[in-house]
Formats: sequence, structure tokens, C-alpha cells
Amino acid sequence: MTRDLLWRGMFAGIVAAISATVFARVFAEPQIDLALAFEAARSAHVMAGHAIEEPELVSRATQRGWGLLTATLLYGAALGGIFSLVFAYCYGRLALTGPRTLALLLGALAFVVIVIVPGIKYPPGPPAVGLHETVAFRTVAYFSMIAMSIVACMIAVQLRHALANRIGPFNAFVCACCGFVAVVALAQLVLPMIDEVPAGFPATVLWNFRVASLGMQLVLWTILSLAFGRLASTVIQRANQG
Repeated sequence: MTRDLLWRGMFAGIVAAISATVFARVFAEPQIDLALAFEAARSAHVMAGHAIEEPELVSRATQRGWGLLTATLLYGAALGGIFSLVFAYCYGRLALTGPRTLALLLGALAFVVIVIVPGIKYPPGPPAVGLHETVAFRTVAYFSMIAMSIVACMIAVQLRHALANRIGPFNAFVCACCGFVAVVALAQLVLPMIDEVPAGFPATVLWNFRVASLGMQLVLWTILSLAFGRLASTVIQRANQG
């Protein structure tokens, strides 16, 4: 059954990634174009009209066309495959009503742990926000925040399991949430602050881009959860009947 769930998870991930990409093309791309225009104007001003045109490693046409489509398919398939494996591990171990409920719960949990928590510390930024020299440093810091958020989630799950029989499921859940918040808060204090928004960058563009990025992730995880939950319920029903 795990193999059947894996293939369906990859399919659901591709559908979700394509949907999120369409959302990004409509809402995020205009903000990216505005950010690129700001960067170009600032570079021309700094060079006093003597800026040297550097060849693009990857053109915007490629980024928005075949390059984006290829990345979307690969990312969606990988994400859906991982989601299906986590679902297969959790199914039957959690007291839930069915596969759709579990898929929605996992999707909501992933959205909070992987998107919301790291985004609070390191919110996404469009082009022209961030120095080229610190790309590696910012990448390591961001993924470190994701790793710490996942560790905090695992600690919270174990804490709830350990306290459920002692203080009751509800109180154990509250304690687990408090533990998660405490670990995340400590991680955000330990990790370095990064603020590289250039002077004069339009606040509206930055805000709209971040809202669009959050919306894209919401579309991704919502469609992945709903689509996979529907497909998984069919697989599980067939397995139970057989």
C-alpha cells in the first residue's frame, strides 16, 4: 500500500505545485518585475550611467517558462512523495476519523512548521532585497530555522504522548503547544537577525510580495492535502476490502 500512496502523493504534489505556480504567476510575478526594475534603476544610478551589462546566467524568459515548469514538476513530485511517506507512517498511529482528516492535519502542521515559523524569522524577499555576498549565509540560516522548527515539532509530539495519560489529552496538547513555542522562540533568539532591505525600496512591493509568497504556500499545502487525502482514501478503502 505504501508504494500506491507514494505514486499518488507524487501526483498530488505535482498538481499542487502547478496550482501554486499559477498563483505565483498572477500575484508574485508583478512584484518581482517591480523589484527588478528598482534594482536596475539603482545600479544605473550607482554606476552614473556607465554600468556594464552582465550576461544573465538564466534569462527571465527561461525562469518564467521551461525552467519554472521543470523546477515545479520536480519540486512537486519530491514534496508529494515525502508527504505520502509521512502519511503512511502516521496512519493508524493517530486517533483520527480517516485518511482525509489525517492529510489535512499533516498539511496544516507542515504549513505552520515549514512556512509560518521560519517566515517569521526570515520573511521572503523579492530580487534586490538581500546582498549577493550573503546568499550562502542567508540560505544556511533559513534552513537552520526550518530544522529547528521541525525538531521543536517532534519534541512537542513526544511531550504530548508522554503527558496524555497523566494529565489528559487536552492538557497534554496545551503543554505540547507551549513547549513548541518555547523551543521555537529560543531558536529565533539564537539565530542571527538579517535585515538587508535597501534604502528606498518600495514598502508596498515588499509587503505584496510577502503576502503573495504566503498565499502561494497556502495554495500548495491546501491542494496537496485535499488531493492526496482523496486519493489515499481510495487506496485505503481498496486495501480494506481486499
